[in-house]
Amino acid sequence: QVQVMESGGGSVQAGGSLRLSCAVSGFTVNAYCMGWFRQAPGKEREGVASIRAPDGRITYVADSVKGRFTIYQDMAKNTLYLQMNSLKPEDTAMYFCARSIMRWACPDPSEEAQYNSWGQGTQVTVSS
Repeated sequence: QVQVMESGGGSVQAGGSLRLSCAVSGFTVNAYCMGWFRQAPGKEREGVASIRAPDGRITYVADSVKGRFTIYQDMAKNTLYLQMNSLKPEDTAMYFCARSIMRWACPDPSEEAQYNSWGQGTQVTVSS
């Protein structure tokens, strides 16, 4: 059974850091394109970053997080991560990880239908 489960969210002051984890089961984390998304209150869900299989090449990073967030995989732990540094209040959102139906490429982040396995999300709150 395919499962993805996020953890690592919390409350942090602006300028701080958090590392989100996405533990997967039922498949290997580097066998499919994986992505991080977020949804702020009152806003649509948006793509944050994605990483393709199996070479782990990063295929997308949102302009709003470039230079601050890094997506990466740990195959030994079968886990996807999102390292978030220099956090800003506008990063406050529910963060989701998702597995794509694609492998060697990643869908455009707006094509959420191309991601077929989603976690429940983990809340990140950044205070000023």
